[in-house]
Amino acid sequence: MDNPLLDTRAGALPAFATIRPEHVEPALQDRLAANRAALERLLAASRNGPVSFEDLILPLEELGDQLQHVWSPVSHLHAVANTPELREAYNRCLPLLARYQTEIAQNAELYRLFAAVAQTVPEGRADGARALLDHALRDFRLAGVTLPPEQKQRFMEIMEALAGKQALFEQNLLDAMAAWSHHETDAAKLDGIPANTLERAAEAARAAGRKGWLFHLDQPSYVAVLTHARNRELRALFHRAWSTRASDQAPSPPGLDNGPLMDEILALRHEAAELVGYTDFAEYSLATKMAASVSEVRAFLERLVVASRFAGRSEFAELEAHAGHALEPWDVAFHAEELRLRKFAISDEELRPYFPLPRVLEGLFALVGRLYGLHLEADGQVAVWHPTARFFRVLDSGGAPIGGLYMDLYARPEKRSGAWMDDCISRKRLDGRLQLPVAHLVCNFAPPTATAPSLLSHDEVLTLFHEMGHALHHLLTRIDYPSISGIHGVPWDAVELPSQFMEGFAWEPEILAMISGHHESGLPLPPELVERLRQSRVFHGALHMLRQLEFSLFDLRIHAEYSPGQGGRIMKLLGEVRDAVAVVPAARYDRFPNGFAHIFGGGYAAGYYSYKWAEVLSSDAYAAFEEEGVLNPAPAARFRREILEVGGSRDIAAAFRAFRGRPPDIAALLRHSGITAAAASETGTGPATA
Repeated sequence: MDNPLLDTRAGALPAFATIRPEHVEPALQDRLAANRAALERLLAASRNGPVSFEDLILPLEELGDQLQHVWSPVSHLHAVANTPELREAYNRCLPLLARYQTEIAQNAELYRLFAAVAQTVPEGRADGARALLDHALRDFRLAGVTLPPEQKQRFMEIMEALAGKQALFEQNLLDAMAAWSHHETDAAKLDGIPANTLERAAEAARAAGRKGWLFHLDQPSYVAVLTHARNRELRALFHRAWSTRASDQAPSPPGLDNGPLMDEILALRHEAAELVGYTDFAEYSLATKMAASVSEVRAFLERLVVASRFAGRSEFAELEAHAGHALEPWDVAFHAEELRLRKFAISDEELRPYFPLPRVLEGLFALVGRLYGLHLEADGQVAVWHPTARFFRVLDSGGAPIGGLYMDLYARPEKRSGAWMDDCISRKRLDGRLQLPVAHLVCNFAPPTATAPSLLSHDEVLTLFHEMGHALHHLLTRIDYPSISGIHGVPWDAVELPSQFMEGFAWEPEILAMISGHHESGLPLPPELVERLRQSRVFHGALHMLRQLEFSLFDLRIHAEYSPGQGGRIMKLLGEVRDAVAVVPAARYDRFPNGFAHIFGGGYAAGYYSYKWAEVLSSDAYAAFEEEGVLNPAPAARFRREILEVGGSRDIAAAFRAFRGRPPDIAALLRHSGITAAAASETGTGPATA
């Protein structure tokens, strides 16, 4: 086959080694034309008489899966192996894809057929068919299927514009990060920075033909400098570079300012929401989530602020007293690490040698084996996009395949920052043949050096466990319709439940023994270090809570309070949120929103609160394991059956009650965050009342 993206055989893995930018647009054009032709045939056949779920819905599910086979590899490569040529092809395709998706969602004839089929499918059908139809009918309405033609056209134009502007936001951010570097020749200025970070910087300098150390603006380097560099000026330099990415503030390059884009994105989202009958985009966004209203979400977040604020102020006052001076933003991580060492006799750099990435992966795989009977087997014959990426076949306890997992774990300049899981292939059984799910798990850890493997902080261990939780949600689904299998169809404010739940295991002594092994001696984390690590779990728990609440309230307010006459007022609203929530001061040059890709580039717009909302669920779910035994197969089997396997086929509140035997309780979240019972009495229950 000349174009590898057109190999849409069921279960065929992407030919990553042979996909080229010139393949992208022709493949998408070909697939969209084929889908449009197939849809027209389905509609023509439906005009001859009543249609059934099998006659109409199953073929449409197949068309959606065929499109995913073409676009998923392109989207993934754009995130992990970005080049100018690929970006150009990707950007040309975004409006084509948005137009097609809106065409389908606005097709009134198709909408009427879905509604007719829904009348023949009973509520609660075990395979999720009714949930699929209910979701689809809702999405038709959210796309303006009943609007007059001129408003439909405008909605389509907005969707196309948003696709391009949101992609450009992320591209500007990637380019701004790639444009910055710091070359240092004075070793004294690097005092305190971990040896593995310095070794990578020295290797980068040699590769560039320079002496000394060359630092790039990747997340591992930034965190290492802010946390460990004793030179305050160096910390301030890195802080400014990170906090002004893609902004109008130096040192961000001219021409990459995301400020105007953010206003344009907010305006388009607001207009789209109004077109389909919503007051604002926040209200529109909640139509697909657990939370019932903007006021409910805001009340939930503000109750958590009340519960956390006193403790947060106390934590920050203690930190300033320890430092002996007023703290600037670039001081906080450094002195917090000092204080943690003083209080708990533990530090990231003491822990890091015990968490070499190969050992952590070995232990993580053993854990999912203990919990769910899975075995992950590396397959070096599968094509990947970078020499350090790997593919694993996922097998059940009897050795039968249940899916696949790609892992790409190291930071690179051409790779988007952060960590995420994405679907590569969705589970499908539409014609009797089973297509197994495949997931992408992506992180940005420091790569190995010439003398040591990649060594993780415990925070990075938590990140890896988090993304594995998402992957298990995708891989363990038992739902056969792609649009509601795995993570699909799950409310966005519940999709973090399996991921945040998985983090709990990384604090347990039994699991720490499985995932740790000193990279030189092989010895596991000593019991005294395990205990000190566990004691430090709630260190600055209120400060961390307040930071997430600041992000969540900012996101909610810029979408709920947008006014066409006033524009986004992004920095003004951020200032108001910080005045009400933040304890740690912000620098005057700080342009945090310009790098907030979760809401301006990704899928968390008016939904960042989901992390805290879902954490109520995940903490309470994990408490069941604390009560029954963290490696007890009984709660693991129940969690798999009631949560991980059901995808979007079931109401998540009902699924949680089936697992826990009751609605969710916020007490576990507050306990895991170190927030007192007295504060808990002021918070209400959040999702427990949803």
